[in-house]
Amino acid sequence: MSEKKEKKQLSGEKLEFKKIFNYAAIVKNIPFIFYLALLAILYIYNGHYADKLTRKISEGEKNVRELEYEYKTIKSEVIFRSKASELLKVVEPLGLKEVKEPPMVLNDTLQSKP
Repeated sequence: MSEKKEKKQLSGEKLEFKKIFNYAAIVKNIPFIFYLALLAILYIYNGHYADKLTRKISEGEKNVRELEYEYKTIKSEVIFRSKASELLKVVEPLGLKEVKEPPMVLNDTLQSKP
């Protein structure tokens, strides 16, 4: 007897399954199925967009770091070249030399004395 009850339960489950997934039920739920499909597509698009944005941000950060290193290198080079000893080496071929004596002070003798 227990075997017959199990067969009835299985056949009852099959009938319920057929009731749920018949043509009329599927046609009736097409808008909902399209809505779920749209949500799935939007979810996938959002994931791809986030990955792409993350890659762009990391690439931008890398470029900023490289430019920062370049800036620091150029800045240290400018500071090094602006030293008096380095300037003398650069202008020596032009015939310019460092003045050894202090500058002469000129007084205006044309001014009226009080």
